[in-house]
Amino acid sequence: MKSTIQFYISHNSEGYTAEGAGLGIVTQADSLDLLMTNIQEAVQLHFEGEAVADLGFTRVPAIMVNYELTGPAHA
Repeated sequence: MKSTIQFYISHNSEGYTAEGAGLGIVTQADSLDLLMTNIQEAVQLHFEGEAVADLGFTRVPAIMVNYELTGPAHA
């Protein structure tokens, strides 16, 4: 049983996009703060009316986000 839903966040000139790993959940926003809210709402809508356990998740899965920073790396 999975206890975490993982999202990958990317950024481009149009804003931020979050994609749920292994799930058909995608959402976007103009800011990271709004994106976090959108992710929570998208997860609620994805599981609405579903038996979460039947989808392989615990009753209230945690949400984890990963955001890859681009740019120069310095040692």
